[in-house]
This record gives sequence, C-alpha cells and structure tokens, in this order.
Amino acid sequence: MTNSSAMTGCFVYEVMSGQSKRKLKVEFCTRCCPLLTKCIAEAACIPLLLKNKDVAVEAVTGSGKTLAFIIPMLELLQHRSERLKRHEVGGIIISPTRELAIQTSQVLAHFLHHSDHLTQMLLVGGNSVAADVDYFRVKGANILIATPGRLEDLLTRNCDINLPSAVKSLELLVLDEADRLLDLGFERTLTTILQYLPRQRRTGLFSATQAKELEQLVRAGLRNPVLVAVHEKSQNKSVSTGPDETDISTPSTLANYYTICKPEEKLASLVGFLKSQGSHQKFMLFFSTCACVEYFASVLKILFSELQVFAIHGKMKDKRYKVFDSFRKATSGVLICTDVMARGVDIPEVHWVIQYDPPSSAASFVHRCGRTARIGNQGSALVILLPTEDAYVDFIYRNQKVHLVYMKTPSPAVDTISSVRSLQLKDRAVMDKAIRAFVSHIQAYAKHECNVILRLKDLNFGRLATGLGLLKLPKMPELRGKDVSDFEEVKIDLNSIPYKDCQRERIRQEKLKIYRETGVWPKTQQASKRISCKQTEPWSLSKQRKIERKNKRDTRKLRKQQQQDSGVYTKHKRKRNVSQEDIDELAKDIALIKKLKRKKISKEQFDEQFDAKNEERGCESSK
Repeated sequence: MTNSSAMTGCFVYEVMSGQSKRKLKVEFCTRCCPLLTKCIAEAACIPLLLKNKDVAVEAVTGSGKTLAFIIPMLELLQHRSERLKRHEVGGIIISPTRELAIQTSQVLAHFLHHSDHLTQMLLVGGNSVAADVDYFRVKGANILIATPGRLEDLLTRNCDINLPSAVKSLELLVLDEADRLLDLGFERTLTTILQYLPRQRRTGLFSATQAKELEQLVRAGLRNPVLVAVHEKSQNKSVSTGPDETDISTPSTLANYYTICKPEEKLASLVGFLKSQGSHQKFMLFFSTCACVEYFASVLKILFSELQVFAIHGKMKDKRYKVFDSFRKATSGVLICTDVMARGVDIPEVHWVIQYDPPSSAASFVHRCGRTARIGNQGSALVILLPTEDAYVDFIYRNQKVHLVYMKTPSPAVDTISSVRSLQLKDRAVMDKAIRAFVSHIQAYAKHECNVILRLKDLNFGRLATGLGLLKLPKMPELRGKDVSDFEEVKIDLNSIPYKDCQRERIRQEKLKIYRETGVWPKTQQASKRISCKQTEPWSLSKQRKIERKNKRDTRKLRKQQQQDSGVYTKHKRKRNVSQEDIDELAKDIALIKKLKRKKISKEQFDEQFDAKNEERGCESSK
C-alpha cells in the first residue's frame, strides 16, 4: 500500500563542457532509502570530487553538505603521493560566518582525531591576527577553515609565515554557502584570495540556494564544472499548485506554515503561540535587525519567564559564540537572532523556526527554515505575515519552490501590550530599545528586496507601533505626513521614566538639569570628539535653507547670462596694488643676484649690500 504523501529524492548531474551540457538524473524513494535521504549530498558529490571534478552543488538544507566536502578532502590528502609537510596547506574551506566556520572545524576535528599527520587551523575574526600568525609559524596546518576577511588578511600581510607559499600545495578549495560568498559584499575579497591559489586544484561550491550563472562559477575558478542539484520531489497532490511544479527546496520532513496577523496583535500572538507550544521545546525566532533582537529578548524574558531566552546578532562580536554554544547545549529555550544564524549552523533538535517578518531576500527564507528538520528529523517553520503581505505566500512558492500551509492565527496572550508598556515605565533602557526596534524595522522594511509586494506605504504605522508596545512615536522621516491616529500614546512625562541602572540614571539626571537651565541637551564626551559637531536642526528649516541657497545660485546665473547676452558682462580680475618704487627695488635685487651669479662680486659683498638695502627699507617703512 503506497502513501500518497510519500516523497522521492533526486540528484541531477549537469556536466558542462564549453557550450554543451550532459544531464543525468537519479531518483530514489525516501521511504525505501532512509539512509540515502540523510546523506544525499555525500552520495552525489564525493565520487565527483574524487575523480578530480569541480562541482557546484545545490542541495536542500540538512542534506549533509558538510560531510560531502570534508570526506573527499581527507581522502585526497591522505592518499597523496607525498605527505604534506607541517606548513603545507592542502585544503581550504571558506565560510561566510564565524559560527559556521567553528561548526565545520568541530566536525573536521572528529575525523582528524584518527589521523596521525593531518592538522587543521581555524582563522576567524575575534581572535588577534598576531596570535594566528604565531600559531601557524609554530605548529603549521594542512587544512585551513576561515572566514574571507581573515584569510585575505593573512595572505596579503607581509609576515614571516609566508602563507602564499604554503597554499601552493592546495588540493581542494571549498566555498561553503557559495551564494553568500559570491555575493557583492565578498566579491573583492574572494577575488583577492583566488589570486594566491594555484590553478591546478579542485574547487567545490556548496549551498542550499545556488547561483547558476556560469559567469559566477568562472569567477570562483571552476573549470568545466559539474552542476549537482539535490532536490526532493513531492508526490502529494494536495500540496501541488501547478501541474509540473513538484520539486521543493526544503526537506520533506519540514512542515512550512504561515499565519496572517493584525499588526497591533503581532507580539501578543507570538507570545500566545510560544506558550501554546510549551516551554519544553526549542525555538529559533528570526528578526531583520539587531535592534529588534535586543528589544524582543528583553520583553520575552518577562512575558514568558518559563522559557530560557538567548539572543544573537551581528554586533555582539566576542559574546556571540558563547551564546550560540549555550543554546546548542540547552534542551529547551528560544534563540532570538538575525540572519547571522540563518546559514549552515547545525543546532540539535530545533522544533520550530519562527520568522517574525519576511526576510530581506527570498534565499534567506529557505536558509532560515533549514535550521530545523535536519538530517531526516521532523521540524516545523512559521512565518507571521500582516494582512497586506498575503501575496508573499505565492511569491515565495514561485521564487524558491517553498509551499506554505495556512495556520489559524494563534490566540493573543492576554495583557501583553500593557505588560510591555509597564516594563518600559520601570526601565528607560527598555523604552529606548523599543524605539530603536521600531525605527530599524521601518528602515529595513523600506529596503526590502520584495518591495513590490511588501510596500512601505501599505503599513499602518500607528497599529504597528501599538503592537510593539511603544509609549510614544519617534520622530523620523518615514512618518512625516502619515496617518498615525490609530496609535494611543501614553499620557506621561517621558523625562520622569528612570533607568534601572543607577549610574546611567545619575548621568541622565545631570544632563536633564543642564537641559532645564539652558534649553540645550548636553553632548556626550564621545560626541564632542567627533569631527562633525554640527548642531541638528529641524528638517523643515534645513530644507528651506537648501532651497534659498539654490535660488541664490539660480539668480546669479540668470544675471550673468543676461549681462553676457547684452554685451555688458566682462570678467573682472583682481589687480594687485604694486607701486613703481616696488618694481624698481625688485629690479635692483635681480641685478645684484646676477652679479653674484656671474662672479662679479663675492658672497660676502652680496650679503653686505643685500643687508644694507634691507636696513634702508626698514628705516623707510618705520618713518
């Protein structure tokens, strides 16, 4: 008896040679081959890399891409005709983030534990460059796992380890999350790195959303690459929205949901959903900005105290890995994060991935969802949309082949907004975070990749601010001329809200006292050191001054043109007031210099006559 919702997997080989292509498609049943389902990327790629082929791999998240390049790399280095010396680099793995690089290093360490001569080195930001240089000089390494910036720094740095010479033995280069590495932000760095690497090498590009343009592959240094697309194929007719659209880009064990929620109830619905799932589960909650992560981490600790809350974003620097490691070891909790955690990182037993709003790019949607349902495990993902964002469901299906199933809107938690506002009234720091979160969310929304369907003008700013629990609306250009009558501002003197931190509150009170006396808020010490200390002015006044300056320029141009047309205009050059006496004195000095040059007078006679003239001039000027 067959199950109508069964899934089949497939990998497609597409061999490119010049303009010609040869395609081989292999399909398998995930029910009959459960082991192959967990390692489809390895099964597709390892034989190709061992046969000296360059590969560009697009595989669903959680399909084993890490082992797909670690195993052949170790196999190639172990079976070299000559063993690698201590300072010879045979393999390089480049990752876009330090978390992914650290995770890859930990996986590789399990294999190297059984190797007697191969060693690895991790090169990421956060550690000092000097420490990395000293480590490589003393111990060396055969495999480098690095982020692009640090690797470029060590290759271009004129230091005594001579890394450009060490990479001449390179066998395999791996670009993990290749679409991100080939993105505009890493393009120059990657190009610099490739200039130092030997051409006779194998190269592998791995990602869940691969860029297929040949130009990008050539730029990465691939020669006649084999394009490998590892997909799962849906046989469930109920989820197919088209007759021939059956490939999906997320794992078959992942259930993708969406819900439509009013902006003023979004936070309350999120809290209600988390409570309905229970505190024993593991969640990842994605936001678009660092400020939103900071704010929601503060309020969720109070609104859902039973659940352990972790927070990670790109501005945390050194603290990031400690939080990441704590969440990996935890049996339950919620990790609130930005897209810095969307790619490649493997966290055990994540039950739910929740996207508070659509990500800035469609590719990030797939990567976010891929943090759950990894290696054949079950998982669920939910994206919370506003009523004006319902077109995103069809967009993400057409763009990324991700089918979203509607979920009834979770019941909002009672008194959520009043609790959040009460929290802000007790601590001014939370109020500051709320305002920054709102501003950053609006600014990120305005720059959204899908701004055709996710339009800033469709947002109800008043209800959105109410849903975040703001006490007041901030002054920002995006709100100018907008109807914010739906926002209910709290009637309170905001200057009376204190900081919970005694030191911050003491400093604020001192500045508040100066402000009440002078009417000007004093600048911080850091702000006073800035080069640009221009006093801020109202936007309307700044615009008016700009218009006035433009009008003056236009008037001058018009007057000049009229004078030129009438023949009256002439260019006036400034004349220097030089008297005849000055001209005569200059001629005498020149004559004296010529006498010295022709040796008609000695140097002593020249100095004596020149000093005498200067004394005469001094006396005349004093009269």
